[in-house]
Amino acid sequence: MEYVYAALLLHKAGKAVNEKNVKQLLDAAGIKADSVRVKALVASLEEVNIDEAVKATPAIMVAPPVAPTAVADEKKTEAKEEKKKEEDKEKEDAALEGLGALFG
Repeated sequence: MEYVYAALLLHKAGKAVNEKNVKQLLDAAGIKADSVRVKALVASLEEVNIDEAVKATPAIMVAPPVAPTAVADEKKTEAKEEKKKEEDKEKEDAALEGLGALFG
């Protein structure tokens, strides 16, 4: 996948999608480029209009849905707060019972 990403990034930057540029980009990202894969990628993209290919891609593939983590985090926080309130209530009740025993 990183090879395709490299090609898309080069295209977006207005650079030529060729073996040299793809290898340089992958190297800069800390990825050891496989020459065979780079050649295959460049050869397969020679006659492809990348702009048209991106436009033809369904929106779901271009921008995957974002997980609702904020909602889940909020629910976890609320649950923790509820639990703390219950524990505090139990401690308070236990203290009142202890006082009741004193005055009997």
